Amino acid sequence: MGVVYTCVPNALTYDYLIYGLCAQTSICQCLNRLLTLRRNSTVTISDERRKSGEQFVESVLSLARKLCQLGVCRGHIVAICAFNSDWYLEWLLAVAYIGGIVAPLNYRWSLEESKVALEVIQPAMIVTDDCCTWLSELQNGTMFCPRWHVRIGFHYWSSNGSTGKPKGVTISHGSLIVQSLAKIAIVGYTEDDVYLHTAPLCHIGGISSCLAMLMVGGCHVLLPKFEVKMAVKAIEEYHVTSFITVPTMLASLVFMIRHNESRKLDLTVKKILNGGGSLSIKLVEDAIRCFPTAKLLSAYGMTETCSSLTFITIYDPTVNNSNQNPKEISGIISNSVHPAGGVCVGKPAPHVELLIIKEESSHVGRIMTRGPHVMIRYWSQISAAVIDSGADWFDTGDSGHIDAHGNLWLVGRRNCCIKSGGENVYPEEVEVVLSQHPAITNVAVIGLPHPHLGEMVVACVQIRENWIWTDLKV
Repeated sequence: MGVVYTCVPNALTYDYLIYGLCAQTSICQCLNRLLTLRRNSTVTISDERRKSGEQFVESVLSLARKLCQLGVCRGHIVAICAFNSDWYLEWLLAVAYIGGIVAPLNYRWSLEESKVALEVIQPAMIVTDDCCTWLSELQNGTMFCPRWHVRIGFHYWSSNGSTGKPKGVTISHGSLIVQSLAKIAIVGYTEDDVYLHTAPLCHIGGISSCLAMLMVGGCHVLLPKFEVKMAVKAIEEYHVTSFITVPTMLASLVFMIRHNESRKLDLTVKKILNGGGSLSIKLVEDAIRCFPTAKLLSAYGMTETCSSLTFITIYDPTVNNSNQNPKEISGIISNSVHPAGGVCVGKPAPHVELLIIKEESSHVGRIMTRGPHVMIRYWSQISAAVIDSGADWFDTGDSGHIDAHGNLWLVGRRNCCIKSGGENVYPEEVEVVLSQHPAITNVAVIGLPHPHLGEMVVACVQIRENWIWTDLKV
């Protein structure tokens, strides 16, 4: 019944598309659950607005009716460039409800990146809010002409509507639903959850976790974008029980909480799902101290696989002794650097198949996957070159191996491998080792040209604030 599109102007930028194959499989099926479970209780909190299940569902259906009256119909692409809000959720569901295609655009994109995306997807409508600063510049001299421009919270008006070819990751409703069910089962989301939107809805992590919470019938607390002071305030004020992070987000939350002793954080947080990179031992220890009642998990995935492929539970207060020393707990994490190389990213979700195609004379190989989570194709392409047409295996572009217990060990991106002195060095592997040092909060490893080695390994590190180095005498 609809689509979500992801535009990738380069290897570092992702956007996505939700594509419905049949009326029997739709993300809009969550509306009935919201109307049943939360008719009179709060479903969304955004700015000063609170909406019950009944109010939220009526807003979605009302918007869907207006879009039909306007002339938006099945197959039309609607691009959305906006901050997180209840209105964003309503647009997402309303467009899908009438069979349209939702194309969330990254509000951080430059004018040139936005031109590329819009030229590829050719939207019939563009929906924006205050975050979109490039639209007026874009209207002159572009190669596309959207029929409608809509201002979120305002009225419709007509508008005239670009580097490298961007990719469009086309994701079905079915993929989003099965991914949501996996997160509900593994993370443990329930209708009693109060979920804080820390990730932008233009990212696959943000939208997949959002839909999991819509399906389960929880309450959504929406901040326009992540800002650590606002996030901590929201956790306290609304008794937030769950949120997702990337390592930099979690580090900033931990820093804010630990360095403001007068702040009393409610012990309501029960689930934290990390993605976008591994966590250092120090950050895990600090997170456990700040959120002692929270189950801490980490996930590995990508846009083309509709977010998470594997999950690993780093800490579970219901399993570990509440008085256990974080140093002892971190001992489990310290073993995440495998003797043979790599970082343990856990076991695959129930619907995910993994396959390692080993490289010659190596235990490491290409990480392949197949299942209902894999994208349909890249937008504007008949088929994706990265999918084997015979077996439907998708090549993730990553290298790794699977141990005897079924855990996936991620070694790194194949196209980021550094060739130094005839050896393959994966940046991620070095980053994991360096991140164990308590002085380092962030690290990025790159390869630079070297006259003898071919490439040399260079680490860019961010030192923890107020860290004091001491001389060690041997």
